[in-house]
Amino acid sequence: MADPPKTDLLQLIKRIGAYLSTKISKIFHTQDFRSVWAIAGFAVAVIFTWRSLRTPNGPRRRQPKSQPHSPITSGFSSYSNENLLPSEDSRAQNATDELSQPANPTLGQIVRKRLSDGRKVTCRLLGVILEENTPEELQNQATVKSSVLDVLLEITKHSDLYLMERVLDDESEEKVLTALENAGIFTSGGLVKDKVLFCSTENGRMSFVRQLEPDWHIDSNPEITSLLARFIRHQLHISTKTQQFPSNVHRASSLEQFFTG
Repeated sequence: MADPPKTDLLQLIKRIGAYLSTKISKIFHTQDFRSVWAIAGFAVAVIFTWRSLRTPNGPRRRQPKSQPHSPITSGFSSYSNENLLPSEDSRAQNATDELSQPANPTLGQIVRKRLSDGRKVTCRLLGVILEENTPEELQNQATVKSSVLDVLLEITKHSDLYLMERVLDDESEEKVLTALENAGIFTSGGLVKDKVLFCSTENGRMSFVRQLEPDWHIDSNPEITSLLARFIRHQLHISTKTQQFPSNVHRASSLEQFFTG
């Protein structure tokens, strides 16, 4: 059913249209063009009124406002994700690593931590690996300390280990190699006979160390330890005596004490 006000308005528009038709016909006969423009304007107004009446008056749904995206804010978020999240992740990873650490770490974990993941280690034999302390004693016998075997095995797992010593004759060399072999050092670890070096002077032994450029050097001679302090990043001096060394020299009464004490 048509809306009564709208029907009345339509009737009015039809009457106006008939009136305009009569007037336009008269105007063209009298050539009054000013009246033509007036009537044309009035006609346009009537057309717009008619179009507005045809537009549905039903309620429109309100569209939600979209949030504008600011390029500056977006860029800042991206920067924050790239710069802050890695540090957060690393802190979380460190916390996880600490929690995953066993209450009693294994010897292998202790050795690796103590050596700071050093990839190459040089070590003298007398007084450190062997019970004997002088080259003269090696002419009679060579005895491997049983207490160092486990530590040596772990060092060879994580690092490239070289053993070296000054000897007085070839027989001393053979005694040392036989003692190491009988102790199982060549079969249970990564050490081979070619990495056991011999020389006839202390300067020759020091030259071995400098040529190999290890991350760690282990010695029991205080003079050699002091001279190498300028060239080797880390050293371990084995002695029961209290001596003064540069800050990059660690001290222990024995090799196993440094890693387990």
